[in-house]
Amino acid sequence: MSDPGRPGLVRAIGRWDLTLAIVNGVIGSAIFRMPSQVAGLTGAWSPLAYALAGVGVLLMVLCFAEVASRFRDAGGPYLYAREAYGDFVGFQAGWLTFFIRITALAANLNVFVLYLGELAPAAREGAARAAVILALCAVLAAINLAGVRQATWAVDAFTIAKLLPLVLLVVFGLPRVDTAALGAQPLPALAAHVAWTDAVLLLVFAYGGFEAPLIPAGEARDPRRDTAFALLAALGLIALVYMAVQFVVIGLVPGVAQVGAPVAAAFSVLFGPAGVVLAALAAMVSIWGYSTGSVLQAPRLLFAMAERGDLPARLAALSPARHTPDAAILVFTALVALFALHGDFEWNATLSAIVRLLTYGLTCAAVLRLRRLRPHEEPGFRLPAAGLVAPAGVAFCLYLLATRSYAQAGATLLLFGLGALAWRAGRGRRAAA
Repeated sequence: MSDPGRPGLVRAIGRWDLTLAIVNGVIGSAIFRMPSQVAGLTGAWSPLAYALAGVGVLLMVLCFAEVASRFRDAGGPYLYAREAYGDFVGFQAGWLTFFIRITALAANLNVFVLYLGELAPAAREGAARAAVILALCAVLAAINLAGVRQATWAVDAFTIAKLLPLVLLVVFGLPRVDTAALGAQPLPALAAHVAWTDAVLLLVFAYGGFEAPLIPAGEARDPRRDTAFALLAALGLIALVYMAVQFVVIGLVPGVAQVGAPVAAAFSVLFGPAGVVLAALAAMVSIWGYSTGSVLQAPRLLFAMAERGDLPARLAALSPARHTPDAAILVFTALVALFALHGDFEWNATLSAIVRLLTYGLTCAAVLRLRRLRPHEEPGFRLPAAGLVAPAGVAFCLYLLATRSYAQAGATLLLFGLGALAWRAGRGRRAAA
C-alpha cells in the first residue's frame, strides 16, 4: 500500500481535461481505417452500424460511470474488479487491461507508420520502420516523464488538433454527398446477421478506450464528481463524429470498401492531391495524440497494481521531483515498442478488442455487486434502472465474445494462464514481505 512519507501523485486532471482525454483515448487510428471495413459489411447503412454499436457501448459506459464514481485512486478496471470480486479476479482484470493498452497502442503506432509512408515511403519497411517506432516510443516516454501537467496539456492540445480535420471533412463534405456514391456501396455476400455482428464488433474496438483515462484517477481533481459527466459527454461527441465522418466518406467515395485509406480518398475528392497530404497529417496527429494519452494513463495501472503488492514494488516508485511513476512509464513504452515491432495493426487490434470485452463485462457486473457490498455508500453517479442496464451490458459483451473463433479464444485463454502464473508469483512475493 502507499506510504504517507513518500511523494504522492499530483491531482492535476480537471473535468474538461478528463472529457478530452476520453475523446482522445477513443479517437485514434480506427476512424482512418474503419469506414472502408464497415461499409464493406453494411453498405450504405453503415452509419446505422455506428449508432447500434454506440448503443451497446453506452450500456457499458453507464456502468463504468457509476462504478468509477465510487473511487478516487488509480487503477481503473483493475481497482473496480478487485473491490468487487477479490484479489485474484482484480489481478486478472488489471493484467488483461494492461495488455489491452499495450496492443491498442502498438496497433496505433503501426498505422502512424503507414500514414507516414504516404509522405516518406521508406518509413514503412525494415530498419526505417523499426527506427520510427522506437523513436516514437522514446518521445512518448519523455513527454510523460516530464510530469502529469505537461502530459495533460499535450493530450488536450492533440485532442483538439485531431478533431479539426475531421470537422473540416464533415463541413466541406456534407454539401457534396452524392446519392450515386451512396448507391455504389455494395452489400457483402455474408449473411446479414453475420455482417452486422462483425461490423458491431469492429466498432466496439473503434469506440473502445474510454476506460483508459479512468486509470489515473489518483491524479484527477475530483473523479467521483467528474467521471460520469466526462464519460457521457465524450461518448456523445465521439458517436456524432463517427457517424458524420462515415456518412460523408460513403457519400463521396463510390465502392469505398475497396479503398485502403478511406479518409484520404474522401479528402482527395474534396481537395485533390493536397487532400491526401492533409489526411496523412491528420491521421498522424490523431494517432500521436492518442499515443500521448495512452502513455499518460496505462503506466498508472502498473503503479496501482504494484502499490497493492500485485507487482514488484519498483513499479510503484515515484520521481521525487516530478511525482511521476517513471519505472512504470519506461516498462510500458518498452513493451509497446516490442509488440509494435512484432505485430501489425490487425494482429494487435484484434487481440485488444477481444480482451477488452472481458474487462467491460466484469465492470458491468460490478455495478450490482458493489451495491450489495457497499449498501450505505452513495456513488458520485447512480445508474438508473441498473437492474436492467448492467445485465444488458454483460449480455452484449458475452454475445460478441461468443461469435469469435477458436484461435481467438485460445489466445485469450493463454493470457489468462499467464496472468495466473504472474498472480502466483505475486502471492509468493507478498508472503515473503
